[in-house]
Amino acid sequence: MIGIVDYNAGNITSVERALKALKASFVRSEKPSDLTECDRIIFPGVGDAEYAMTQLKKTGFDVFLKEWAAAGKRLAGICLGSQIVFDHSDEGNVQCLGLIPGKIRHFSNLWKKAGINSDGKLKSPHMGWSDLTYKNGGSALLKNIPEHSDFYFVHSYVICPEDSSVIKATADYGIEVPSCIEKDNITVFQFHPEKSGKYGLEILKNFTKEDLPC
Repeated sequence: MIGIVDYNAGNITSVERALKALKASFVRSEKPSDLTECDRIIFPGVGDAEYAMTQLKKTGFDVFLKEWAAAGKRLAGICLGSQIVFDHSDEGNVQCLGLIPGKIRHFSNLWKKAGINSDGKLKSPHMGWSDLTYKNGGSALLKNIPEHSDFYFVHSYVICPEDSSVIKATADYGIEVPSCIEKDNITVFQFHPEKSGKYGLEILKNFTKEDLPC
């Protein structure tokens, strides 16, 4: 059974729709206690990191997700959920869950650091379709997906892991953008698999395959 974390951070309906298309069993809840019997968790979200962390603390999902990850159970983060598994976000200058070492930085800061003057050609947010380049052997969740396939992105902040070996795929948007990050039982996607057509569904299929009908 798949559990979907509902912490009022949006974008959950499209995840549900994708899982229904796969005929995967899932439960969505605002209460951690409803997800304790699940095998795997999807942690979605769009919006503001500071708001999201406030909601996680109010609901108890901050403690739940830390305990879930520490127990070695499978966790997949999407978009905002891919960012706040790290230590700190510049968005609101907020401490996050700290499940994977790293920080979240705004595109403008990273472009400046890289000496890139976009001249209006690069805008934040990074919105639209970008193709992936696989790194460090890729991820099992990218199985059956050709390298350089396109996925849908909407984000202004960039995941910057401390350990580059956890980066399993990147996109190009002026800089190399970590887009799939995996450490042990945690895999996160900066893009939206649930909005990325057949290859996005393939990612979710790989994650949920034990719950799919034969």
